[in-house]
Amino acid sequence: MATTDTPLPASRTEPDGSAVVRVLSYNVRSMRDDTDALARVVAACEADLVLLQEAPRFFRWRKKLARLAAASGLVVLSGGAPAAGPALLCSLRATVERTGDVLLPLTPGLHRRGLATAVVRIGGARLGVLSCHLSLRADERLAQAGMVLDHLAGLGVEHAVAGGDLNERPGGPTHRRLAEGVRDCWTATPWGGEYTSTAADPHQRIDALFTTAGVEVLGCGVPRSLPGVDRGDLVAATDHLPVLAALRVPAS
Repeated sequence: MATTDTPLPASRTEPDGSAVVRVLSYNVRSMRDDTDALARVVAACEADLVLLQEAPRFFRWRKKLARLAAASGLVVLSGGAPAAGPALLCSLRATVERTGDVLLPLTPGLHRRGLATAVVRIGGARLGVLSCHLSLRADERLAQAGMVLDHLAGLGVEHAVAGGDLNERPGGPTHRRLAEGVRDCWTATPWGGEYTSTAADPHQRIDALFTTAGVEVLGCGVPRSLPGVDRGDLVAATDHLPVLAALRVPAS
């Protein structure tokens, strides 16, 4: 698929009230790696909304998440331990209407999974947001994809963005199920790099961002050549590469 490294549009509010919003999805492996490198990557992406997976959720998880947010010029929105790992950060550009942490059904012997959700206003646009980290087991993962779509619809907003670690490549049943209800941002407008795993040897795309109809994707992919994003930092920060998108969200 043809891609480009042309500059990704910066965040802005248009005269008609629509908003260009940068959204970042990133599996941070419980912040067990180089947290300074992680903060530098997140800050360089200049995202309005950051969708984390494997956020800290055990000892002093709130403090760790708050430190990452502060070091990146952001604030904690929702998630972490109450969502079993997914979390949301946001810039001060976002006005928060509500947040929600959702625990998905537990399959005995497997990790608990959850969703971090919110509804925010940026400029004149109203946007639902959801971060997820789906199961390693195929049948559970497929069922969770349906739950993601249900919870997105349940946010009660016309426009929404969802993202996370799907633990599955494009073409798999879970990815196909999600793509039936929401649009894969990389497929819509590829930008930067495609593969997200592993950070040291990227060879597969298992992390993705999706939008509902009506949201224009201006570019989406791994920010491999974004100013301020250092290759060494990407490898040191965590075992996944981030996915960054610029979206134009219509005014509500």
